[in-house]
Amino acid sequence: MNSKHKILGQDRINKIVKRIAFQIHEKNQNESEIILIGILKNGFILSSLIEKELQKISKSKIQLLSIKVNKKSPLNSVELSSDLNKIKDKSLVLIDDVLNSGKTLIHCVKYLLDVPLANFNTVVLIDRNHKKYPIKIDFKGLSLSTSIRENVSVVFDKSNSYAFID
Repeated sequence: MNSKHKILGQDRINKIVKRIAFQIHEKNQNESEIILIGILKNGFILSSLIEKELQKISKSKIQLLSIKVNKKSPLNSVELSSDLNKIKDKSLVLIDDVLNSGKTLIHCVKYLLDVPLANFNTVVLIDRNHKKYPIKIDFKGLSLSTSIRENVSVVFDKSNSYAFID
């Protein structure tokens, strides 16, 4: 039987986004610029929501970028929406919706560490605790212990965002 179980609703996601924005702000309050990099597609949507909250509370310049990874062949297929030199010596926050094995995040981190950075943090909405790669998540919305067969998905909709497990 394949049934969906809602684990996060719109209100809870909104609260998590605000909390993460405050955590990012506290960690980077002395930085003149913070660059949020969202992993396409849902990580970028999440980073857009976080950016809106950060704009309300931070005096730092907030820049929003996207990063694209071919999840089937991630080694040589990472594309940033900006030149790597433009993030040099800046404070970066890499954002994704769900951390499964850590493979996508670790390849993005590897790519972004080709330039010196002032600060580097990672954010996920849901951490499934199934890491195969040594990636540390600095700020997370929800830690979730699941079986490897279960699938966690996040749906971002303007009026009704939610996460579910099936």
